Amino acid sequence: MSEVAPRLGLCSVTLRHLDVDGVLAAAVEAGLECVEWGADIHVPAGDEAVAARVRAATEDAGLAVASYGSYYRAGQTDPIEFDGVLRSAVLLGAPRIRIWAGAAGTQEMSPEGRAAVVEDTRRAAMLAAGAGIQLAYEFHRNTLTDGADRTLRLLDEVDHPGVRTYWQPPLDVPDADALSGLETVIDRVAAVHAFAWWPGTTRHPLATRADLWSAVLARLRAHGRPLDVLMEFVPENDEGVLAREARTLRSLAI
Repeated sequence: MSEVAPRLGLCSVTLRHLDVDGVLAAAVEAGLECVEWGADIHVPAGDEAVAARVRAATEDAGLAVASYGSYYRAGQTDPIEFDGVLRSAVLLGAPRIRIWAGAAGTQEMSPEGRAAVVEDTRRAAMLAAGAGIQLAYEFHRNTLTDGADRTLRLLDEVDHPGVRTYWQPPLDVPDADALSGLETVIDRVAAVHAFAWWPGTTRHPLATRADLWSAVLARLRAHGRPLDVLMEFVPENDEGVLAREARTLRSLAI
C-alpha cells in the first residue's frame, strides 16, 4: 500500500476568541489546508445563515471544510437537536460531524445508558448518511470512547459504516501506549486531533512531543488512507504561535 500524506488543518475551537475571519486568516498564514468548524462559537447548530456564510468564507480563503465539531452527545442530548446539527453540517459543506459517545465513562455508564448511546448513534448515522455525511466520535475520557479497545467495542456495537472515530493522545499516557492505542483503532479512524499536553492538560509546543507525533504521522502515512490531522490546541490559545506549530507539524509529517 502506497503512503498518503495527511491533510493538515485547524480546529476553530483553538481560537475561540477570534471571529470567523480571524480564524481563517490565521489558518491561511500558517499554511494549513482545512478547518474543523466548532458548534460552540463559530457555527452554532441550527443557525443556517451562519453555516452558509462560513462555508463561503472558508472557500473564498482557499481552504476546505474538514468537519463540523458538534457537541451532540449520543444518548444524552435531546435527539431533536441533531436535526439542527445536521442542517448546519449540510450548509457548511462538512463531510463529517463529530459527536460524543454519551456523557460518562465506560465503567460509569449503565447498561441502559450504553444502549441509548448505541441506538441514538445509529439513528443519527442514518440521517447523516442520507445527506452524504459521516459521523465520528470524539476520542475522549468521560465518554464511551475512553480507550482504544473500548472505542472499538462501541463501534462494533453500533455496526454502521458511516460511523468512525477521531483519535488523540490520551492524557498522561506514555508514547508507546498511545501509539499502541492508535494501532488498535487505526482502521476506524476518521481524523486526528493534534496537540501536546503533559502532564494533564498543561499545553506545550508540538516540538516537545516530536517523537510521538513523528511516529503518529508516519503510521498514518503508511496506512495509505487520506486522513485529516487537525491542530486542536496551542499554548495560550495564541494565534501568534500557530504558524510555528504548523511548521512543526508539517516537518514531522514528511
